[in-house]
Amino acid sequence: MFYILRHGRTDWNEEHKLQGEVDIPLNETGREMAYDAAEKYKDIDIHYIEPNLTPETAELAHGYDAVCAFVNMDLGKETVDILHEMGVKLILMRCAGYNNVDVDEAKKRGITVMRVPSYSPEAVAEHAMALALTANRHTHKAYIKCRENNFALSGLMGVNFYGKTAGIIGTGKIGQAMARICKGFGMKVIAYDLFPNPNLDCVEYVSLDELLAQSDLISLHCPLTKETKHLINAETIGKMKDGVILVNTSRGGLIRTDDLIAGIREHKFFAVGLDVYEEETDFVFEDMSEMILPSSITQRLLSFPNVVMTSHQGFFTREALTNIAETTMENARAYMNGEELKNEVLS
Repeated sequence: MFYILRHGRTDWNEEHKLQGEVDIPLNETGREMAYDAAEKYKDIDIHYIEPNLTPETAELAHGYDAVCAFVNMDLGKETVDILHEMGVKLILMRCAGYNNVDVDEAKKRGITVMRVPSYSPEAVAEHAMALALTANRHTHKAYIKCRENNFALSGLMGVNFYGKTAGIIGTGKIGQAMARICKGFGMKVIAYDLFPNPNLDCVEYVSLDELLAQSDLISLHCPLTKETKHLINAETIGKMKDGVILVNTSRGGLIRTDDLIAGIREHKFFAVGLDVYEEETDFVFEDMSEMILPSSITQRLLSFPNVVMTSHQGFFTREALTNIAETTMENARAYMNGEELKNEVLS
């Protein structure tokens, strides 16, 4: 399902009540919001096409001015060239990352690329901490054991985060949110970023080698670029503390998976939490429960008792989906009206 707009305000919103299972009518403010949205975006005609965007499906964009894509879609050179042939002038990414887009080819073809740079940094950061806590305290295993009337504590030993050191790699908005969460847990927070934020007073910036050597928890929040691809590899893993906890909610390509697996086998990691992984493009957001995965790497990761994986759901909150939809629509409206393109991807 493609979420376009969230509902308008209701009386339950005003009273901070949860809603969803019961239809609550819009109040006067909510009706005004709905009318305003309908008027604001009345010239944007949206068609939902189910298949993912790939070179094989790009011709479905024939006759459209724009395509709206997500992180799991293939917008490489071949796809972009076909979109150009179909007359597409705008690629609307409903996500922050755009490593799956050949931006140079799009620029060459006169196609504008826009994104959602900040939809809910806290959503992803909260999920990163949830992964860290789950992997550390084995709450997923404890839940299953208790469901089976097994109340033994064997296999559930964790470690305190309080007083430990958290290393944040990448201090954009998500990294900043994660740093604040770690600080709230009573952790010392250090960070590495090529462009340190002088206003982020809850962290101490250090070199990458220092961060790797000092951190008890390492959380990845940097974009995937040519420079950061396989940032976590055999060499950098070797520089980490024994018993480190590693979390990745950014992009799977930041980690060389074979090296991670080798490190897990060598007992380098106390726990690993992954919301993203190198192979996810082909089956992310898909139900593969009745199928055999075409590659063994993901299955190998799932076989380890100290690895927790989720299916790229860090962004998946009501608030984030609302912001994604609203920003995407605003990007389309700004392009259509010839306004300043604040969220254009330039390189």
